Amino acid sequence: MAYDLITMGRIGVDLYPLQTGVPLPQVTSFGKFLGGSATNVAVAAARLGRRTAVITRTGDDPFGAYLHEALQGFGVDDRWVTPVPGLPTPVTFCEIFPPDDFPLYFYRQPKAPDLEIDAHELDLDAIRDARIFWVTGTGLSEEPSRTATLAALAHRAKAGTTVFDLDWRPMFWKDTAWRDPAAAARPFYQEALRHTTVAVGNLDEVEVATGVREPQAAAQALLDAGVELAVVKQGPKGVLAVNSKGESAEVPPLPVNVLNGLGAGDAFGGSLCHGLLEGWDLETIMRHANAAGAIVASRLECSSAMPTPDEIEAALKAGAVL
Repeated sequence: MAYDLITMGRIGVDLYPLQTGVPLPQVTSFGKFLGGSATNVAVAAARLGRRTAVITRTGDDPFGAYLHEALQGFGVDDRWVTPVPGLPTPVTFCEIFPPDDFPLYFYRQPKAPDLEIDAHELDLDAIRDARIFWVTGTGLSEEPSRTATLAALAHRAKAGTTVFDLDWRPMFWKDTAWRDPAAAARPFYQEALRHTTVAVGNLDEVEVATGVREPQAAAQALLDAGVELAVVKQGPKGVLAVNSKGESAEVPPLPVNVLNGLGAGDAFGGSLCHGLLEGWDLETIMRHANAAGAIVASRLECSSAMPTPDEIEAALKAGAVL
């Protein structure tokens, strides 16, 4: 049976302070959680009842074993999560200063295992058969992950829904540090867009992909690049969605008392996939995705905070995350 969703990209261990508003040097206790954007999207969709799997790699170490246990606990298929001998499983720390300051500290040295995904090891038939396939901009940042990501997209050839999470992290583009990372990344982003049907990103990310920052113009530039649906996140202004049929929806964010905003985008992504699979109209999809993101923003953790359908419906009914 084909998967509802296969994601491909980052995985790691999130170590989040259990004390908010405290600088990292003074933090004394942390919570350990499954992390990584592509992985969190798979968890979010699984929480909504979808059959999901993730393609990624870990270290051959205790943290890698923990990630397998966590994926299985969330109901995400881990058959394509393989170890890379000699590389440690990535760890990410953050600081929590609500409502809008959450510095991240990535420990992915000497190289993250999830950038060692190899095209020759991909199950291309499963990727092609999945109802939705999800890739990220980080997957394009280094070889062999770059070639693997583009090979998977080319083989899928827009079968079903193919989502490109623009996911711009300039610190991951090491081989372009001597020049403008965004300019160096843009050709790879444009190549990925040729093979995708949905593009999702915030204003910084759509500018990297298209060179355009104004939301309406950026959405049109993404459509011109070949996608069928452009989703532009505008922060406090909400989210803009425009499709190739000329339909559009601009939905404001759901009011929320933010505790940790780091997992909101991944919850949005999982709900977006769920709505696309359900065949909802654009506004309904965006409202549910906004609500999912707001719920996670109100909680400390990311993966284990992903909401259920009932929680999303309750937030929409209340008009806020209570």
